[in-house]
Amino acid sequence: MPHRDDLVPEQVAALSTAPPQSPSAGRIAIISAGVGAGHDGAAAGLADRLADQGFLVDRHDFLDLLPACAGRLLCGAYHRMLTWAPEGYQRLYAATDRAARPGVVWRALFRAAEQRMLRSLAPDTCAVVSTYPGAGQVLGALRRRGLLTVPAFTYLTDFSVHTLWVAPGIDAHLAVHPVPAAQAHAQGAAAVTVVGPVTHPRFTPPRTGQRAAARERFGLPAGAPLALLVAGSWGVGPVRRAAAEIRQTGVAVPVVVCGRNQALAEQLRQDGIEHAFGWVEDMPGLMHACDVLVQNAGGLTSLEAFAAGLPVASYRCIPGHGQTNAAALEEAGLAAWIRDPAELGPVLAELLHGPRGRTQRAVGLELHRSAPGPVPAIAARTGHRPTPTARPAPTRLRGGRRIALTAATVAATVSLGVATPLAYAYSETPARFTAVAHYLDGDGR
Repeated sequence: MPHRDDLVPEQVAALSTAPPQSPSAGRIAIISAGVGAGHDGAAAGLADRLADQGFLVDRHDFLDLLPACAGRLLCGAYHRMLTWAPEGYQRLYAATDRAARPGVVWRALFRAAEQRMLRSLAPDTCAVVSTYPGAGQVLGALRRRGLLTVPAFTYLTDFSVHTLWVAPGIDAHLAVHPVPAAQAHAQGAAAVTVVGPVTHPRFTPPRTGQRAAARERFGLPAGAPLALLVAGSWGVGPVRRAAAEIRQTGVAVPVVVCGRNQALAEQLRQDGIEHAFGWVEDMPGLMHACDVLVQNAGGLTSLEAFAAGLPVASYRCIPGHGQTNAAALEEAGLAAWIRDPAELGPVLAELLHGPRGRTQRAVGLELHRSAPGPVPAIAARTGHRPTPTARPAPTRLRGGRRIALTAATVAATVSLGVATPLAYAYSETPARFTAVAHYLDGDGR
């Protein structure tokens, strides 16, 4: 896996001028993590775009590269903490975001994943992209020590950037918008580049007749304004309270997506929320049916809503990244952050019927239309030129599991707070947003 910088000038010239020697523009590995659905969703969108340009794509799950079954156990611990101890979770976020480097337990786990990560990469891999902060930390360490000889990228999947997203050794950090780019730059991230989102192409504004057809397909009211309330793939946060408050405003009918939390969907129906769904495969269609999105985490679904032409409101956000994403989205002019329940009705009315909603729709659509996408930034460092072609199907590879780590060791790591990076913890700080202002004004480039 030669790095372009390791080649002599004649070899570099040959890469730039010679015709492709194979149907592929090169092989790229993407390392995500099955924590919720946002990291995997970004990895899938990135894989699609790379494959469209002729790259072969391998996908790996970082949780499977951790020793034994530590990744899955820690993911479960994070889920339980977010569900049952949100205030403690917020404090843990703040503490880790102030830390200069990952804690000792996390450093040990990252080090244990290094060789498994290297073995997972095919010999002809020309670049590796992380959509998960833990994977980025491992890739950066491997690059610093010269064990990984091809470029490594981190694709920042959210609008706020926790310290763990920025790893020394990473060749370039790719951001969806100037606001997260500025946050990453302020924390010393290398080669920060704004490339835009990578949502599925089915997320588009509805064409004539699509809205009515979608409402009929989902059994939704034909004429009422509909507020689509989402809470991630796990359905976490005060969703029942938010749904009841949306209904009480009388401004819109709540349509709730509970992800894999089927128990929540059943509770909502018992509460009298008629339109409560579990996992929805056709989210583009459901967005076509609705008029505004209300979210509590600021992840992939928000980016999909922008592409679908929906105005977005952040409300009753979950701790950590939910709140810092809400702040960043509001700063970017992409979503209103409703902090006071008394503001819920008036803000929803503005988004549905007023200039605020029209402005947000325009800004959200422009986010998708104006950015170059991540492929040029990645291809520029690989020594391989994109060659648009019929898309080869991405392969999804999963590492094996070492049975050397005992359950007692895993339990000890959980007690020391190692679940925090699994949630890509965020915590807003005044210094961070001051740096953002300087960056956007052109002072920090």
